[in-house]
Parts: sequence; C-alpha cells; structure tokens
Amino acid sequence: MTSYQPAQRLRFGVIGCADIAWRRTLPAMETDPAIDVVAIASRDGDRARTFTDRFGGTPYAGYQAVAEHEDVDAVYIPLPLMLHAEWIERCLDAGKHVLVEKPMSDGYKESARLLDLARERGLVLLENYMFLYHSQHAAVRKLLADGAIGDLRGFHSAFTIPPKPPGDIRYQADVGGGAFLDFGGYPIRAAQHLLGRDLSVEGAVFRRDRALDVVMSGSVLLASPEGVPAQLTFGMEHSYQNSYALSGSTGRLTVDWAFTLPETHRPVLRIERQDHREEVVLAADHQFAGAIRAFVEAVVTKAPLREEHDGTLEQAALIEQVQRVARNVWI
Repeated sequence: MTSYQPAQRLRFGVIGCADIAWRRTLPAMETDPAIDVVAIASRDGDRARTFTDRFGGTPYAGYQAVAEHEDVDAVYIPLPLMLHAEWIERCLDAGKHVLVEKPMSDGYKESARLLDLARERGLVLLENYMFLYHSQHAAVRKLLADGAIGDLRGFHSAFTIPPKPPGDIRYQADVGGGAFLDFGGYPIRAAQHLLGRDLSVEGAVFRRDRALDVVMSGSVLLASPEGVPAQLTFGMEHSYQNSYALSGSTGRLTVDWAFTLPETHRPVLRIERQDHREEVVLAADHQFAGAIRAFVEAVVTKAPLREEHDGTLEQAALIEQVQRVARNVWI
C-alpha cells in the first residue's frame, strides 16, 4: 500500500447498523485520518443514535437520506445480503462511492452489473473481504514461492461457528441467510488467493435445514488446473474454527487463525517437514484498517481496482457453480 494524505477527508455515510460495523469497521474508520463519519442510518432511529453517540455523525431513521446526503462522499453498507444490490445501485446513482460487506450480491450477473455501473459513473465499488488485506497471507505466498513446503499438493480450509440464537438473520432465507453465502465464501476466496483463480468445482455437499430452508453447513471440493485439490468446510453447527493448511511435496504450512484476526494478534505460521518444525511469528496487522485504506486510496487516486473486481466476479461464478452441483442433504 502507498501512503495517502488526502487534501480533504473522505466523508462517509453508513447504511445499516450491523454488529460488524459496531465491533470492527467503524472503530477502524474512527482512527483513520482520511475519514469523517458524517451520517449513520438504521430502520430504527434509536439504534442509529446509539451508533452516532459513539462514532459521530447525524442519525437517520431510513436509508435514503444517507444515499442522497449532499455531504456524503462514500457509503459503507453492512446490510443483509438481499438488500445489497438495491442500496449499492441507489448510492451509485446518487454519485457515492460504495464499500459493501461481502458478498456484493447474490449472483454473478448482478455483481457484474453493479461493477459496470460503478465504472460508468466513475465511482469506486469495493466488496469488503477484509481478510485479504492482512499481511499474513502475503507472508504465506512468499513462503510458498520460496519453496518452504516444496511443490503444492493440496489445500484445506475451514470456517465454522457454533449455532446462533433462534431468529438470527443467518436462519432467514429471504434475506440471504444460511452458512454458505455467509461463511463459505471465505475458504473459497482463500483458495483463489493461494491456488490461483482458475479453479473448477469438483463436488459439494450441503446440509440444509428443512424447516428454515437454509444451508447450515457443508463441504466443497475445488481443483486447480494442475490437479491441486482444495477441500473446504463451512458451517454454523460446529465448534469455532477459521484456518487453512497447505500441503506440499516436502512439508506442510498451517495458518490457525485465517479470517477474523483481532488487530492486536501476532499470527503464527507453522511449517512442518520430516525433520523440521518451525513457527514463524509475524507482526500484528489490522485487516479492517487495510481494507478501508485500500478503498480510500482508490477514491483519492482514482486507481482502477481490476484485481479486486476480477476476484469478486470469479468468486461469484465459483459460488454459483457450487450451488448448482451441490447435493442437498435435508436435516
């Protein structure tokens, strides 16, 4: 990342008072010298006020006021999935740059249309897969390139959580709930990041709740053109895990905390070979701050986000392929 010193602070509005905004994204924005949070909207005016009491800005009951706010340059959208496309489009039409929580939309065609619209408007649209901005993954790539585990032979990744309370949004099919779109995207994106984007779908199994009609958990098998398999597990009926491991011809590299690291945590990469065990302790990094910085830099420098946009679309295509081939086991 290059350093940025904008002549004028980027004025952010927030549409949606989600837990991720409260715990992680807005605290990162609050400490960024290039950002002012000037407006926060919720369907519930009291909830919006709770957020502005902590993070500043004007509270609004209803989203349209922020989308059209003349003092807002960019909008952060942490809404439920099925509301993403509508509010991305409204904000782009109003001339706002958009940072949206993952996934950008519920399908490839819709994400492609929104990215095209952003380009036509000369605006930045970025999907917030924040883990990609943590420096530990660049360190993993370097170790692989340096031959730390030989030639790559396999990839395993898991993102699983314990069951959520009844009524949690992930159990609501009509707003994009379910484990696959919420958690399954992380191991898929990690596989793309480390194995390359030209991956094929070889199989998948979904455990789907009969009463709720949402995917509770599952497994996916991808493969690279060279025949390197990626075995991925996701779900919300497990013990907590978010990790990945790479197997090579001479060793194995493990990342125990892959996707949701706190900014104070120093990652540990474990390398095992037949006669060698090594732990590489890395510096702490703030992946939410990194994602926000990338967004602001793109706005300030007007730099195209081709790699990020290609990753969004290629992942969306993979997700649709997985959904088409998955065998549903009803529970």
